Amino acid sequence: MKQSAVFLENNRNWLEQFDSFELFSTLLELCDSACFYMVDQNQQVRFWSRGMEKWSGLSYQTAIAKPCLTELKITEFINLNEHPIKLARTECSADFKRVVKIFHDKSGAFAGGFGFIFGSAEPGLDKIAPKMLPMAGQNFHGIISRSPAMNDVFHIISNAAETEATVLVRGESGAGKELVARAIHDLSARQNQPFLAINCAALSSNLLESELFGHKRGAFTGAIKDHNGLFQRAQGGTLFLDEVAELPLELQAKLLRVIQERNYIPVGGDRSVTVDVRIVAATHRSLREEVKKGHFREDLMYRLRVVPIFIPPLRERREDIALLIWHFIEQHNAANLRKIDKIDPPAMRVLLDYSWPGNIRELHNVVEYAFAVGRGTTLRFSELPPEFREPSPLIRLPQKNTMRTEDEEKAAIRLALEQSNGGVTEAAESLGMSRATFWRKRKHYDL
Repeated sequence: MKQSAVFLENNRNWLEQFDSFELFSTLLELCDSACFYMVDQNQQVRFWSRGMEKWSGLSYQTAIAKPCLTELKITEFINLNEHPIKLARTECSADFKRVVKIFHDKSGAFAGGFGFIFGSAEPGLDKIAPKMLPMAGQNFHGIISRSPAMNDVFHIISNAAETEATVLVRGESGAGKELVARAIHDLSARQNQPFLAINCAALSSNLLESELFGHKRGAFTGAIKDHNGLFQRAQGGTLFLDEVAELPLELQAKLLRVIQERNYIPVGGDRSVTVDVRIVAATHRSLREEVKKGHFREDLMYRLRVVPIFIPPLRERREDIALLIWHFIEQHNAANLRKIDKIDPPAMRVLLDYSWPGNIRELHNVVEYAFAVGRGTTLRFSELPPEFREPSPLIRLPQKNTMRTEDEEKAAIRLALEQSNGGVTEAAESLGMSRATFWRKRKHYDL
């Protein structure tokens, strides 16, 4: 008879005095440093220990409530009443042993299960971080994502591309606005024609007018020959106007004429030029707010935002972080200057918990920095830019023993999550709680 069965048989009366929920939460705390996870009857991850975070490189908030098959690429075939049930196993090497256990409800139906991963090659599992293959995602015409938040974006792109409607893409700097514009062009009937782009904030008013609409010889000092502007060079294709909110008011009127009349007059010219160009514009500002401030024409705003598309920032698509990290690593690996096949757990943890104010562009730059300053096949914490190695200042939080009411505790937990950008480990430590206790209280307060 197994030791567990002997223990339960001999200690049944003693165990009955305990509250089962409290007892189970205590056991979860003890298992937190181990590679331990749980899934429910729908095979969605319900618990993801700190040990699993270190081993897999997937944060708690990334893994929790995700379908372990389609989202996390976790697979283990267990025969249950001659029907294969896929349960938990993360991609790993032969040096690791996996132990899984499934549970049944009173009717005998599959009710969930849990799994442990043990390292058989080295004693310190938290010192080992095998490469996690990029999780199930998609490359939608150059846009890499597995986040449900991007599904609507892909749907709108696909539908808008079939029309000639003007599109306004809004998103933070580095979120991928030009990739959206390129996807619209590539999916449209204009795909074999030019795609040209310009940043409206990068040039002075006079240079921007000349670059957009062209100029005639002698129009101004230095205009020694005719110059075809972007509208003329993009004939039949798509013109992407990035940071369109920065367009000077005098040029906004000229842009409005192009959209409405499909013609314009070059600088220094006396004849209009007819154009067939689709416009996709982008901004990180709210055009409605710019209209209220008197910085943007209301009639132009309505002409530009026939189809508005909002790109969520990377901090709201945290399941994309690991996917994008490995995507950019593979790109740089192809250059054969350095090949990375593993990320140290401390490095992966800080990358997953970072708020990424510069979004995907910043993430790409961080990977490029690591390739430039480091050597070897492992990306280490010391190879991240300096800002990742500086402790972030936090507002002083009330400690656990000073929180008298549930309202105070709920407010403290919410604040801790905000300050850690959703990082459960950092939030729990700031309140002096274990991750399991923090997880239980967060669930209790529905946060």
